[in-house]
Order: sequence, then C-alpha cells, then structure tokens
Amino acid sequence: MSHPSEDSPAPRWEPTAAGVLRLPSGRLVRGRGLRVRLPEGPAPTYALYLLGEQPPAVPWEAHWLRWPDFRLPADRGGAQTVLAEALARTGTDRVELACAGGRGRTGTALACLAVLDGVPPRDAVRYVRAHYDRRAVETPWQKRYVRHFTP
Repeated sequence: MSHPSEDSPAPRWEPTAAGVLRLPSGRLVRGRGLRVRLPEGPAPTYALYLLGEQPPAVPWEAHWLRWPDFRLPADRGGAQTVLAEALARTGTDRVELACAGGRGRTGTALACLAVLDGVPPRDAVRYVRAHYDRRAVETPWQKRYVRHFTP
C-alpha cells in the first residue's frame, strides 16, 4: 500500500466507527486490540504497535514501540517522539494505535495523544475513558505516566 502524500491524504476514519477517538482538534485516530479481528472498513495507512515483542508484518506502514503489557514504554523519550509523529500523521493518514487488548497501553498512548493535542494531562485519562473506552488506561503507573506526560 502506498503512503498518501500531502496532496492526496487518505480518506479519514468514520468518526462513529469502532475504536475511533476524535481528539479536541477534530483529528481522528483509531485504537484497537490486536487479539480481535481487524474491523470492517478501511485499513490503517499508518499504525503504531505498542507491544513487548515485535508485531507481525502488516501491509501498511507501521512502527513498533516496545511496551510490555501492563507496563510503560521501554524508551520513554522515544515514546514521546513516535506519539508526536503519530499525531502529526493523523492529518494525512488513517492512524491506528494498538496493543494486544486495546485498553491499557493503547488507552495510555491515546491519552498522551490527547495531551499533545491540548488536553491538560490531569484530564487526559478521563477524556479517553469518555470518548474511547471507559476502562482505558489500566494501571496506576499508566495513569501517572499520562499525568506527567508533557508536549
């Protein structure tokens, strides 16, 4: 699959599709769990996989961020860089963030994207739980990571 250029962005996610989070800026990003089947509809054009081990190959552009289950990213500085890149790409790509279950690591990463998009860190977990999944961001250290995440 080719990467869309600035002149021809990929069609956006449907705002009401499963797992799609609308950020305050209006940008859309999809979160999901890799343990479930790929949802119906268009495939991502860029994905960020949040896993302890390297994910399987996919037919779209993807980046792997080493992030063990129930933990925090192994490289926190690198996490900030790739999350900022994922947010930037929501302007031209259908961006997907995914871990195995789609709640803990994915919810934490979505909350960090919300911070980068202007949500105060103290409100980001609540924002993601209200607009993505009420059980997103599973552990106390994931919540603390979001509260201390700075753009």
